[in-house]
Amino acid sequence: MITKKRAEEIISAFPKANILVVGDLILDKYLWGDVERISPEAPVPVVDVKKETVNLGGACNVAWNISSLNGNVYIAGVIGDDENGRILKYLLEDKKINPILVKDRNRPTTEKTRVIAVSQQLMRIDREKKSPVSIDIENQLIDEIDRIIDTIDAVIVSDYGKGVITNRIMDFLREKEKPIFVDPKPKNVNLYKNITIMTPNRKEAYQLAQLDSDYPVEEVGKVLMGKLNMKHLLITLSSEGMMLFNKNSITKIPAKARKVFDVTGAGDTVISVLALAKVSGGDWEESASLANYAAGYVVGEIGTAVVDRETLLSLVP
Repeated sequence: MITKKRAEEIISAFPKANILVVGDLILDKYLWGDVERISPEAPVPVVDVKKETVNLGGACNVAWNISSLNGNVYIAGVIGDDENGRILKYLLEDKKINPILVKDRNRPTTEKTRVIAVSQQLMRIDREKKSPVSIDIENQLIDEIDRIIDTIDAVIVSDYGKGVITNRIMDFLREKEKPIFVDPKPKNVNLYKNITIMTPNRKEAYQLAQLDSDYPVEEVGKVLMGKLNMKHLLITLSSEGMMLFNKNSITKIPAKARKVFDVTGAGDTVISVLALAKVSGGDWEESASLANYAAGYVVGEIGTAVVDRETLLSLVP
């Protein structure tokens, strides 16, 4: 799908790219510990917590992927007036991500806490408010994005269904006539018409197309392309790789993962590398191939993980 020489040419242009990520900002917390007994209160393991870490999640992980590849990235979203919001802002700036943060005092900063022991995730605890943001918050977000949009090469919409991606936000982005890459939430399917490309996984693709599992993936892709008037579509198929749909062609891209330990954030990596590669001179097949190599790397790491330019190039034979 892509040669080493082409990969090097495209990856070397990443620092010239300017990408805007718009979406749901999430703070990932991890509680790491050991399990040596079952609770006498209920049939559940007792986790002896040894350490706690925080990381960028949701749309923030998309931006982190771009920053780690030396792309210039802005992220626009909503945080709460709370400690998690302040931590998130610090983490974004620490990763050389340009934050465009609107503070909403009526909702918390979205937090996902994962409890990990005996080399596996035992449970996840979510703190969030999923209702759509208010008109006032929409206005603030649109005004802030409008200040920098003319310098942007492409927009990534990272929709985790937490209320930031709305009709008004999407209409505003479409009016700017920038390439729009969408990582979708199936319940918001009607928001995604007339975009450049979408990157659902298999389950999401079937939900978005409202088709049952008897239909082949090829048919699902064609239905989605027509339903949403998209120019391109990339469906990720886990161990089976990816399927790239263009107007008159379908290309299968074999999986590149050597091991699968944790799929957390793999979709974020796919859309990040796809957008970066495309605005850096790659065609759709080349860009999808690089995204596939990157995803194969991050699923071999625990938790949200990113890949740098040197590592990405080393993955291409």
